[in-house]
Amino acid sequence: MKKDIHPTFQKAIVHCACGNEFETFSTAKGITVEICSQCHPLFTGQQKIVDSRGRVERFRRKYEKVDQNSKGKKKVTVKPRMDTNEHK
Repeated sequence: MKKDIHPTFQKAIVHCACGNEFETFSTAKGITVEICSQCHPLFTGQQKIVDSRGRVERFRRKYEKVDQNSKGKKKVTVKPRMDTNEHK
């Protein structure tokens, strides 16, 4: 292995958008993340919507109109399929 071509491996502090900070090792001195294990829904069990350019709100408005239009309509129920082994 060649000498002096690899960056130094040092302690780094990771800063999360939720305010959590923890220490790890990296070639960078500091790391900034949006979601960490303290605020990620997989670990916390809480739903957190990360909205990018208002897409979630736009989706909700779009389907709110569809939901309002379908309130007076009759809902169709689908019967479960029969067992497919009958055709043998």
